[in-house]
Amino acid sequence: MASQFDDVMSANRIFATRYTDPHLPGRAARGLAIVTCMDSRIDPLAMVGLQRGDAKILRNAGARVTDDVLRTLVLGVHLLGVERVMIVAHTDCRMAMQTEEKLHAAILASSGLDTRSIEFGVIEDQYTVLARDVQRVRSSPFLPADLPVIGCRYDLGTGLLEVLVSEAEAARP
Repeated sequence: MASQFDDVMSANRIFATRYTDPHLPGRAARGLAIVTCMDSRIDPLAMVGLQRGDAKILRNAGARVTDDVLRTLVLGVHLLGVERVMIVAHTDCRMAMQTEEKLHAAILASSGLDTRSIEFGVIEDQYTVLARDVQRVRSSPFLPADLPVIGCRYDLGTGLLEVLVSEAEAARP
C-alpha cells in the first residue's frame, strides 16, 4: 500500500547510502541561533555562510518569538553554546500580508474548520513586530542581559539581509 511519504522515505534511503556521521557536537559551533520563518524558500545556514552544526535554527510561521522560541533559546544559551541571536523576517511573507480574520476565513473556506481559537500571530507592520520580538528576547529574565540580539529582514529576491533592529539599538515600543 502506497504512503504519502514514500517519496521522502525513498530519498532518505538513498541519502543514507552516502551518509557519513560527521560526529558533530550538539552545541552551536559558531554560537548563533537564528529565529526565522518556516518559509521553504529560506535556507538559513546558507544565507549567513554557515554549515550544519554551526547554529541552532528555530522556525515558525512569521519568525515570531513565541513562548516556545523563548524556551528553546533558554536551552540553547545555557546548554548548547548559543551566544548571539538573529531574528530574521523576510520579504513576501504571507504572515505579513494577512489579518487574523482573513487567515481564519481562508482556512474555513478551504477545509471547513473553524480555527478562531488559534492566534496565528500575523504581522501588521514588520518593523514594529520585529522590534517587539527582539525586545522580548532581550528582556527575558532567563537570558543574559547582555545577550547580543538583532532583527533582520531577508530579501527573497536578492538574498541580502538588512538589519532593521541593530545590536545597539533599543527596540522602539
